This record gives sequence, structure tokens and C-alpha cells, in this order.
Amino acid sequence: VFDPPSKLSFAPAGSVDMVLTFRNIHNWIAELDEPGLKQTFAAIYTSLKPGGVFGVVEHRLPETMTQDAKASSGYVHPSFVIKLAEAAGFKLAAQSEINANLKDKAEHPKGVWTLPPTYANGETDRSRYAAIGESDRMTLKFVKPK
Repeated sequence: VFDPPSKLSFAPAGSVDMVLTFRNIHNWIAELDEPGLKQTFAAIYTSLKPGGVFGVVEHRLPETMTQDAKASSGYVHPSFVIKLAEAAGFKLAAQSEINANLKDKAEHPKGVWTLPPTYANGETDRSRYAAIGESDRMTLKFVKPK
């Protein structure tokens, strides 16, 4: 179990082939300060074997929009995630658009939770948000150098 900040050591150092996180980084940003975020990424790095992979899927905030300090909309700049990962020692190996949604402009009254499957506004404008679909997401692959 990996539950930052209380549980960062989830595997022996250098013992893991791959760590995947799906739509968690915005929660880490909301709950942790900058040192806590750095410790979280460092713990993932430490757990991986050389050549190990850290995969990230996260709600993507366009770089042209302002990311608030606690990512309260649920959206995060890709550059923010990349910077944290690289500071921990990772190398960005690939980016994919497999989880992209060009209909999502990241401008919703209740952030990503406005969209399906949550529909935070209930029935208000539900068909509008259903037509957008789920959030636009970054998909990033980082590698721990050998």
C-alpha cells in the first residue's frame, strides 16, 4: 500500500519493475506540501529497479491555464509532473495521447468532477457534460536510468 505521506515505503529499494498511478497526483498535490511531493516521487524512484518504469495518467491542465497551488480543479500541468519526476531522477521516455479528450477544455464549475462519471452538478447540464465525456488526460512514461 502506498499512501503518501504516511506510507511511503511500500517495497524494498530496487525491487519493483513498474509503478503505475492513475489520477492520483492531483490528490497528492492537494494533500502534500512541496517537500512531501518530492518525497513521494523519490519513494517511487527508490522502489524501482534500474530500468524500471513509472507510468502516470492524470487529468491534464493546458499549460496556457493557471494551475492553483492545490490543484483544486483536479487538473495538473504536464510540465509540473515532469519536473517532479525529473527532480527525483527519472527520465521522460514517452508521452501518449491515448487518454486525450480534445472536447475537454478544463473549464468546469466543479473541476474534473463536473464530468462523467461523477457529474458533480447532478442533473444540471448533464447532457452537456456527457457530450464532453471524461477528462482530458496526460499519459506519461518515465524510466529510472540503468
